[in-house]
Amino acid sequence: MSDFWTYIEPTFWLSLKIIAAILVVLGCVAYTTYFERKVIGAMQLRRGPDTVGPFGLLQPLADGLKLFCKETILPTASKKGPFIVAPCVTFILSLMAWAVIPTHQHQVFADLNVGLLYLYAISSLSVYGIIMAGWASNSRYAFLGAMRSAAQMISYEVSIGFVLVAVVLCTGSLNLTDIVMAQKNLWFVVPLFPMFIIFLISMLAETNRAPFDLPEAEAELVAGYNVEYSSMPFAFFFLGEYANMILMSALATLLFLGGWLPPLSGDMWNMIPGEIWFAGKSAVVLFVFFWVRATFPRYRYDQLMRLGWKIFLPLSLVWVIVTAGFLVLFDWAPIQKGLG
Repeated sequence: MSDFWTYIEPTFWLSLKIIAAILVVLGCVAYTTYFERKVIGAMQLRRGPDTVGPFGLLQPLADGLKLFCKETILPTASKKGPFIVAPCVTFILSLMAWAVIPTHQHQVFADLNVGLLYLYAISSLSVYGIIMAGWASNSRYAFLGAMRSAAQMISYEVSIGFVLVAVVLCTGSLNLTDIVMAQKNLWFVVPLFPMFIIFLISMLAETNRAPFDLPEAEAELVAGYNVEYSSMPFAFFFLGEYANMILMSALATLLFLGGWLPPLSGDMWNMIPGEIWFAGKSAVVLFVFFWVRATFPRYRYDQLMRLGWKIFLPLSLVWVIVTAGFLVLFDWAPIQKGLG
């Protein structure tokens, strides 16, 4: 028995850590909805949630319980298998990405050498859940919403890809921990500021958030790809959306804002744990999602495509070339130094 426990003990503790991490992410997702409603309410001179529990803090739990208790309706003409699987795919992919996100040095489930490539692959796969939902619903409105979402996500992933290339050029590594440690002296938001702005706007489009929430344009598509969903399958789409919002905020923190590193060197700054710096920076980026939603009107679809293909794509490509030329000209390229 002791030999059996010795054999399974590492897997057992790893499983507990993974379950704990998933629960933390789900808790953050639940209360992201609360803080979004509070922030937007304050900007629009409203109260926001304030009835369920003290200061409305139990509102996310009440919303989750309500969705859990509702009946799950399967449309008669839908393709039952893909219809059920689609929200699960969206939700599971949003959790899989957290495997390579370091909250501090050596505090990561999988410290992959190609962690950035893994994240890019996971974000690219997330569009399949939306396409499956639109097709399996057997509704022209859901299908049109899914197609618009797919075109939107693909167009902005190209720009995000060039942003990641610029960061990799400055670090010479696809490992997220190495990218953070390369920002000890200077956060990448300073030399790569145009790419940071492109990343911020692209992550709004990538997560289908306002002002790029065109798949959910109620007046045009009757709520888009998820119009036939109800109860928990409906909730899975929004759990995945908010988990992706937190993920993109964490990724922006790692790539441009120094991750868990303090803004200045010194004992006073180092007294604050790195996890607090990481969470605080991610919360600031997450606030941008709320701020933009409360401020800007929805784009038309042609405006969205023009921004992605005619502005962001050429601009990000040019900045990658400029960054590479600058690094080679001054002999600052990490890969060049490694080969020398």
